[in-house]
Amino acid sequence: MYELKTKETDSSVIEFIENVDSPKKREDAYKLLDIFTETTGYEARMWGPSIIGFGSYHYKYESGHEGDAPLVGFSPRKAKISLYFATGDTKREELLKDFGKHTSGKACVYINKVADIDIDVLIELIKQSVSFLKKTYPNN
Repeated sequence: MYELKTKETDSSVIEFIENVDSPKKREDAYKLLDIFTETTGYEARMWGPSIIGFGSYHYKYESGHEGDAPLVGFSPRKAKISLYFATGDTKREELLKDFGKHTSGKACVYINKVADIDIDVLIELIKQSVSFLKKTYPNN
C-alpha cells in the first residue's frame, strides 16, 4: 500500500521558518504566513518536513488512492518558494495571468520572492483554492 509522505505533523512552524538559511526567504516566509493565516482563518501547521499548510481536506481518487492534504500552503525552499493551490481549478490559470513573476507546475506555483508578485492576486488564489476544494470535497 502506498504510504503518504506528506502528513500533518506537530512540528513548530516558527521553528521551521527560523531554520530557513536565507534571511530574505525567512522574511518572505513570515509575510506569507501572515497572508495565508489572515486569508484562510486557519492556523498554520507543518505538513511533512517542509510544507506549511492551512486547513485540510480528505480526498479519494477513482483509483482508490486517498489521503489528507492542506487546502493551501507554501514552502520556502532553497531555490524558490513553492505555493500550493488546488489542482484542477480552471480559475487558477486565469488568476495567474496577473500574478507577477512565477513559474508553475501541476500543483505548485514557484516564486523567487514575495516582492515579485501581486499580493491581491495571491489572496484571490488562496480564497479560490479553499473554495474550490471545499466544493470538490464537501465532506470535510
